[in-house]
Amino acid sequence: MSARESAVEVAVIGAGAAGLAAARALRAHGAEVAVLEAGEAPGGVMQTQRLDGYLVERGPNALQVKPAALAFLRAHGLEGALLPAGPEARLRALFAGGRLVRVPAGPLDALRTPLLSARGKLRVLAEPFVRRGDATGESVADFAARRLGREALDRLVAPFLVGVYAGDEARLGAEAVFPALVAYERAHGSIARGALAAARDRARPRGLRGSWSAREGLGGLARALAEGLGAALRVRTPVAALACDGGGFALELERGETLRARAVVVAVPAHAAAALLRGVAPEAAEALAVIPYAPLVSAALGVDPAAARAPIRGFGFLVPRAAGLDLLGVLFMSRVFPERAPAGRELLAAMIGGARWPGAVDATDAELAARIGAGLERTLGLRDAPPPLAVARWPRAVAQPDPEHPRRVARLRELAARLGRLRLAGAYLDGVSVADALASGSRAATEVREPCARSGPAAS
Repeated sequence: MSARESAVEVAVIGAGAAGLAAARALRAHGAEVAVLEAGEAPGGVMQTQRLDGYLVERGPNALQVKPAALAFLRAHGLEGALLPAGPEARLRALFAGGRLVRVPAGPLDALRTPLLSARGKLRVLAEPFVRRGDATGESVADFAARRLGREALDRLVAPFLVGVYAGDEARLGAEAVFPALVAYERAHGSIARGALAAARDRARPRGLRGSWSAREGLGGLARALAEGLGAALRVRTPVAALACDGGGFALELERGETLRARAVVVAVPAHAAAALLRGVAPEAAEALAVIPYAPLVSAALGVDPAAARAPIRGFGFLVPRAAGLDLLGVLFMSRVFPERAPAGRELLAAMIGGARWPGAVDATDAELAARIGAGLERTLGLRDAPPPLAVARWPRAVAQPDPEHPRRVARLRELAARLGRLRLAGAYLDGVSVADALASGSRAATEVREPCARSGPAAS
């Protein structure tokens, strides 16, 4: 082996949540790992910085700890790094009818909410009596309208999707976006009956309730995930090409370096994975390349709460499309997690762009500030909003799984497995959240681990 060549048991491409989870899981089982990250630091979209006394998230602001993610974090001693949201996180709102209206927190609240008319509420209550349908290949819009009625779709479901996907309910697929609800209908004929059965199932794995972060934000969680990887983690190391190499793989790095590996976990976004696989699995690359992403801009603002007409309280609010605003929503980060803003100030995270305004990522700071300010004045009554503390532009922020996404993902996994010990991981596969990415990385590690443990490192 030449001086510009090296060998490793498993190469993990990408050090976002999925890649770090894969690396941690592999290292825990004794595998020799190299983690190759093109960026300046591990974490991917999990980036946090301190600015003028504020703790600002540039990417996601919180996570829900789902069962698979909780199992991973517990197995690796990382549950203690989590920070629960405060009690105000249960208060969430929509901007409707020119004011902020609290989102129902449960069935009884739903009966009292002004977000639905009496007729709309009766239609939701009738869900258990709606005939079982087939959600295969169905959009979120069609599924929700069929099960809950058009009013619930427009006034509750679609606005919720703004906060998670920044996307269009008519283009998102029900099986990918609401897998549990689709499963409830398939197994029990009704969302309500399925939910009741799940609640009674004591054997069902549980996650942690509520929203979570870490003391130093999600960037701090990324650092905790990366801790212990040492020299195995190589930042500023993009992978230029990936090729099959006998029974393993050859990765071309910068400056003519070649890394040979028995196994590879490709833990980068779909478009980047497509570029890497184009030479070794063109059909998989083609399927990856067509997965769309919504662009998003996140702007952090430090404000004086006395300057707002509406109280800055709770988790924040979302803005339905019908409101006619560019603003997608605002999170009240200093109300949810401690020590996020100086005394007497509030930290807001404003989201803009998505399917509603795709050009937001190319707008100037001045235009973004103007449109966000107009949205804050109309929703919160906040006049003369200060300029943002930070603006984060994400041209490909959130994957947009369409109605065919589950079958596309199954095919992708099949095609990747044909290459041998290569697996895909990331937030475009089985869910777009940080928790989904952690679970995806852990799964990929499990699938490549045992054959590698028997084979040992690549031969020199």
